[in-house]
Amino acid sequence: MPPLPNAELVQNSRQLYRYLLQCCKQLPDESIRQHYRHAVRQSFKVHADEDDPERIQQIIKRAIEDADWVMNK
Repeated sequence: MPPLPNAELVQNSRQLYRYLLQCCKQLPDESIRQHYRHAVRQSFKVHADEDDPERIQQIIKRAIEDADWVMNK
């Protein structure tokens, strides 16, 4: 089960960014939320120059899977 509804609707990097930050808001402890918000921002900076649509879709899929794992941890 995805951590938030509508994970399947995430199609671009902006939607993914908002989705991941919404996931962070559901985490139980403030220090954990800060850690994952920082990780999300850093990942977006690292992949900001990505222009291959297939690679972008792979990144989106992997990020949602990772968010699911974190939320179920």
